[in-house]
Amino acid sequence: MYSGMVALPWWGYIVVTLLLTHVSIASVTIFLHRHQAHRALDLGPIPSHFFRCWLWLTTGMTTKEWVAIHRKHHAKCETAEDPHSPQIYGLRRVLWSGVMLYVKESRNTQTLERYGHGTPDDWLERKIYAPHHKLGVVIMLVTDMAIFGLVPGLLIWAVQVAWIPFWAAGVINGVGHFWGYRNFTCADASTNIFPFGILIGGEELHNNHHAFAASAKLSNKWYEFDIGWFYICLLEFAGWAKVKKIAPRPRFGSARATVDLALLQTVVTHRYDVMARYMGSLHRLAAEEFSVLEIEAPESRLMKRLLDKDRAGLPAPYQEKLVTLLGRSERLAKVYHMRAELEALWARSAATHEQLIAQLKDWIDRAEQSGIRQLEEFSLRLRCYAA
Repeated sequence: MYSGMVALPWWGYIVVTLLLTHVSIASVTIFLHRHQAHRALDLGPIPSHFFRCWLWLTTGMTTKEWVAIHRKHHAKCETAEDPHSPQIYGLRRVLWSGVMLYVKESRNTQTLERYGHGTPDDWLERKIYAPHHKLGVVIMLVTDMAIFGLVPGLLIWAVQVAWIPFWAAGVINGVGHFWGYRNFTCADASTNIFPFGILIGGEELHNNHHAFAASAKLSNKWYEFDIGWFYICLLEFAGWAKVKKIAPRPRFGSARATVDLALLQTVVTHRYDVMARYMGSLHRLAAEEFSVLEIEAPESRLMKRLLDKDRAGLPAPYQEKLVTLLGRSERLAKVYHMRAELEALWARSAATHEQLIAQLKDWIDRAEQSGIRQLEEFSLRLRCYAA
């Protein structure tokens, strides 16, 4: 009654459980996330249907619901309409009750109609996966108990069913927008939880993903590892996948003598790298100014964090601190305010190319004539971006 077809030592059941849940993680990140939601790669029919079937067996989720909710998350990120932002709902609620937020949003027919386009709509989806989404997890329960025995099978199944709701709906949607490091200054609060994307299939690199949502590769720095990308490369080698997009890598050449459309387009394309380098220049200048102004730690660390923020988004006491600091340093104030002008180049969608080129040229001219070494060096680097 209690024995299954396979008898394993206690640690064997743990290994099997980790392997099975890892397949679920790979299915979510490769099929649902990168392939279906963002179209970053094409998948052949064999892996595509395997992932879809496996998710039906282990999660009961339907492709259209997951994709629609995730696309809405990107479209409405960190607003009241975001289905699962910890900035709105709080970290604790998203971390421990993220699955409930998912279920609530899955019942919103407007979300499914607006954001669920392009997902599978074949006979299997219409007749089996969507209408009988709970049947899959029941089949997996019976299968686990038949293979591993009543008690081990039940425990393995319980972990399988809870794995995606906790790690994907809870950790990625919660911690991934609350705690970690950031490579890119996105408008949202996304973070990279760890530089090693193994446990959650590469989804740990969440800030990288929000910066380049259509990239099939989530790692960006040399020290980051995305195991989901490793699997995609294997699938592509086997002829079962084709990568469509990855995040652009900046290239540099000799400094351009003139500011033209090519430079503008390159700067906009690499805007996150541009802004990261600009913030580096701002921080180097801040270190010099703090020394002159005799601002010591921990006050200097606080001021550095304030310089990273938009003043309008800070609480009133911190706004006052930032205004006071900028009032004491004309050089810091100039570099701080010119950052907003630089960001406006890729925020003004209504401006013509000619207007944006003129604004970029004016910005570079003022930077080069500022008398601020860090700003002058950055301006020269800006001219070196290559298409």
